Amino acid sequence: MSHDVFDPTPEYLAFWRERHVCTLTTPRPDGTPHVVPVGVTYDPEAGLARVISNRHSKKVRNVLTAPDGTARVAVCQMEGQRWATLEGRAVVRTDEASVADAVARYAERYGRTPSPNPDRVVLEITLDRAMGRA
Repeated sequence: MSHDVFDPTPEYLAFWRERHVCTLTTPRPDGTPHVVPVGVTYDPEAGLARVISNRHSKKVRNVLTAPDGTARVAVCQMEGQRWATLEGRAVVRTDEASVADAVARYAERYGRTPSPNPDRVVLEITLDRAMGRA
């Protein structure tokens, strides 16, 4: 079932606000998918999803080495028969304001503030597709 990225149903948005481990899929340089567990926040007003990460991680390198430093990615979560996927183009943000905002959003969704990490960056995903059954 397709959803409007900027105007999801209340149930779909509520599902994205619950605490769930998600997956992030990025393309490796050879085109194969790299799938890892992550925490994701969804901001429908801005049409963005955010994943905090270490700048030295494979997922960050996959995005940075993609053409133009952007990569088509997907984040997904599921619980029982409920599931939700968000897709779009990811970029790596390193500026302090973007990182602090993403950490605050993560803390709100997951109920804990991550330990300080000077190597923290944000994968910011400009969304163009949402689907799922929530």
